[in-house]
Amino acid sequence: MLKYKEQILTNDESAIITHYLQNVNTKYALPFEKDALDLLYGKEDVELSGMVKEPDPQYNLFPELFSIPFPAPKNPKFTFIDLFAGIGGFRIAMQNLGGKCVYSSEWDSQAQKTYLANYGEVPFGDITKETTKQYIPDDFDVLCAGFPCQAFSLAGKRRGFEETRGTLFFDVAEILHRKRPKAFFLENVKGLMIHDKGKTLDTILNVLRNDLDYYVPDPEIVNAMNFGVPQHRERIYIVGFRKDMKVKSFQYPDPTDKTKRFIDIREEKEVSPKYYLSTQYQQTLIEHKKRHESKGNGFGYEIIPDDGVANAIVVGGMGRERNIVIDNRLTNFTPVTNIKGEINHDGWRRMTPREWARLQGFPDSFIIPVADASAYKQFGNSVAVPAIQATAEQIIKRVKLDKPKQYGNNRK
Repeated sequence: MLKYKEQILTNDESAIITHYLQNVNTKYALPFEKDALDLLYGKEDVELSGMVKEPDPQYNLFPELFSIPFPAPKNPKFTFIDLFAGIGGFRIAMQNLGGKCVYSSEWDSQAQKTYLANYGEVPFGDITKETTKQYIPDDFDVLCAGFPCQAFSLAGKRRGFEETRGTLFFDVAEILHRKRPKAFFLENVKGLMIHDKGKTLDTILNVLRNDLDYYVPDPEIVNAMNFGVPQHRERIYIVGFRKDMKVKSFQYPDPTDKTKRFIDIREEKEVSPKYYLSTQYQQTLIEHKKRHESKGNGFGYEIIPDDGVANAIVVGGMGRERNIVIDNRLTNFTPVTNIKGEINHDGWRRMTPREWARLQGFPDSFIIPVADASAYKQFGNSVAVPAIQATAEQIIKRVKLDKPKQYGNNRK
């Protein structure tokens, strides 16, 4: 991921160094310090000197890590970690509220590439491994995680902490158990609410409330379209507070903006012909929908009008086929990719990756350094930034994390 002294560093090495440099001169750099200095200056040199003098290494060694669109706030009000980080939807939201990320984890290499380009940090990899968990700092304030929902085995009677082993939620719970942050914010698909007739969610809440002893208000389904993005995207939010925070109640945010429509996020200029459907693909979609309609089903493509709200963007072809738009601005019908047939003249096209970014609330300054296929996957898997931020703001208020922290040389 990074190049140093003519050597390409591994993802793990890049994660150690970038985390160290982003937290240098604070206590949050301590978990990374020894290994980072060994990688940067050589283990023998570090052992001989006892400590390598650090002449502002974050700027001298890798200045590109700090020429990024989304740097951490200079005077942060709180700290957080970003698990199952994807491309940093949680991170943007929390930084907008004054938070500093002190640890991130994401196993997908293409998502790591996007994360590095925007935040100057390579996330650590597989969070299920102890070698990944060992670098998580102590004393951070909020744990954020958009953890995937794996099937739970509920064969036992108690449905507690031990019965979540083998699921990714267990790793979140284990970190909460070890680090005891003041609060947490979890996001998942709406289906978690009814998965296994509600038993899966019951298990999760039992662990959080009883095994881990956090105050956890009832989860809520939050729709991104109520928070300033034209996308019908419902997700379950689960928040919790350490008992000594003395939080007795929590109100999920009221809608802030229901007015946005597709035209508000549409590309300003004519887009590439590659986003327009071929005549053959267009016909295939039409016939597919007709077959399902004849059976009384509602499956098939959907066209989103300019004054409409997009369906949830998801990974795979369905996420694009359910969000086709009509854009008659195309002037060059010469294909730029291999297609069957020719470009349709009805204006049918897919939304672009930038439009998907806007549907999730990512600013236009967000860098998309990967190919379209990876970009669609990354935005489809992401959280909706404005909805996350509105909810996180309520969390921060409850635990009164609204005062700038003194970082400086605080290495105790």
